Formats: sequence, C-alpha cells, structure tokens
Amino acid sequence: MLRIHFTAEDLTRTRVAATIGVAAEVYYSLELLREHREFPHLRSWRAAVAGRMGADTRPLTSLVPVRGPGLDLLALMGDAPSVDHAVDNLLHAPVSRLRRELEELDFHPRHLPWARRVSEGDRDARQQLADAVRACHRLTVEPYWHRGRSDLVALTTRCANLMLEGGIDLLLRSICPPLVRWRPPVLEAPYPRRVEVRLQGRGLVITPTVFSKHPVSFLWDPLDPAQPPRLTVPALRRSLTGNEPAEGEGSDVRNLESLLGRTRAAALHVTAEGCTTSELARRLNVTAAAASQHARVLRNTNLITTSRRGGSVLHFITPLGLALLGAGALTEL
Repeated sequence: MLRIHFTAEDLTRTRVAATIGVAAEVYYSLELLREHREFPHLRSWRAAVAGRMGADTRPLTSLVPVRGPGLDLLALMGDAPSVDHAVDNLLHAPVSRLRRELEELDFHPRHLPWARRVSEGDRDARQQLADAVRACHRLTVEPYWHRGRSDLVALTTRCANLMLEGGIDLLLRSICPPLVRWRPPVLEAPYPRRVEVRLQGRGLVITPTVFSKHPVSFLWDPLDPAQPPRLTVPALRRSLTGNEPAEGEGSDVRNLESLLGRTRAAALHVTAEGCTTSELARRLNVTAAAASQHARVLRNTNLITTSRRGGSVLHFITPLGLALLGAGALTEL
C-alpha cells in the first residue's frame, strides 16, 4: 500500500499534467510488448507492432531489463510532448545521470556491454540510443497517437471540471476509484510494499498515461528531491486501432444497464463527452424534464458533475463514472 500524506501547502500545489511525455510513453509501449498479461484494448496494437521490431529499435529494446524496474526515460528525457525535444534532452543529459539510471537495472548478460557504453556517455552509443527512441516512436506510438491524445485531453478536461466544481478534494476523491482512496489528508493506492510518502510542500503531479501497464504508479526522481512526485493514472478508454471493442464491451454494457437501467446507462455514456441537458434529452430521445431527472440521479451518486456556463447547464462524467463505464479495463498491479 502506498500512502501519500498531504499538507495544506501540498494541496495548493497539486496539479494535473497534460502528458507524461513522449519518451516515457515510448518506453512504456516497449514494456507492454514484453508483458505476458493480456490487454484487450491493445490487442490489435500489439499484433500490428510486435513483429516489426528490428535493428533500428534494438539499441532501446535491449535496455528493457529482464525483470524489475525499467529505465527511467522521463528522468533522462523529460516530459516534452515533442520527440525532437526529448531526444535533444537525451543527447545533453549529464553522464552522471545516465550512469545512475542504468547502473542497477537487470539486463540480459549479452546486453551488458552495450548498457555500459551508454552509461559511460559514449557519444556514438548515445546517438544510437537517440535514433532508436525515434524509431520506436515511429513504430509504436506515432501512428496511434491521435486516439491516445484525444483520451488524454478528455481526461485532463474532466479533471479541470472537477477542480472547478469541487476543488482539489473532489479531484482526489475521484481518481481511479476504487483503487485509489482519498482519506484526508492521505491518498492511498495499491503498491507492491507499504510506503509512506510525505510530500513536504512539493505537491503532487497527477499524470495521465496512454501506454503504462499499471492502473496507477508512483514516480519520483531521487536525484532531484525538490521536484514533486507523480501519480500516473490511465487515460486510455478504447482501442488504439479501432479494430476491436473495448474490453468486455458487450457484457459490461449489459451489467451497466442492469445496475443503472438502460436509459440512465445511456445517459452516463453521453456525459463522457460532456453535454447540456437539451443535448442529453435529444440523444436519449426523452423530454428535457426526464433528462434533468436522470442527470440529477447520476450527480447524486457522484457519477457526473453539473455546472452552469452562461445560459447552459453542462454535465461531465467524473472519474468514478469513467471507472464504472470501463470497470473491466482495470487490472491489478
């Protein structure tokens, strides 16, 4: 169990990031390809990219360790959304940073000489690694990023609306339930061992990811303790390729309808995109009064939020509502 302790100062400094950065997403995609677990919403993506790894990607794929924690490309290359910017960060990273990130990883014996060259800052090795990051990005991330990016935007927009509606308290209560629990002033999340974290005024960066293999993970930089740690949360809610349904789609829809009723389940789906009461009524083919009543029930159970903007009333799904829509998509750490 991970327990993150907040002070009042930490709460004011907690924020939501737009992305974890292209470099980390690239590396996470390689870890997913090594995973033996099945990720149904990524099934077609894996089939499309797994057999295409080659010599141009090997300098990076060889740095995915046999077991244990992986290479921290976020620390080496930053959270830049641009691959050019990320690669430039890698080419100029201090040798001490390279050495620190590679020295304790569990590489296959045949890859150790290459890992040593990288950790020593060998100029050619560093350039080959940078080229491999680009190659992996072109193969595993770039062709699918339009879908991944849209889910990132949707999640960060919902987080912003939660902050407007109920402040940081509502946001923390709504992160990946029931895996993550907000018991003020402590945020609890699954973790391989018991860890107590005191933010000490740094705050927390809630960071959505597309390719991470974990439902949630906790990241911090031991070489830069002044930086706030990150709690990653999944943003992807549908297939990256569009060639397969989301995990358990048929049974999940039926279960959701059994729980909420068909019309109310449909209303929850509509609010995932954000809508006004009149839009909700039109899409459900019900009266405005009926749509308002369905929205009230969903709001009272913390599945949606409602706010007034100008002359319109807007409804947005909460992370709890999202978790209910995609409950089958979460796997244990």
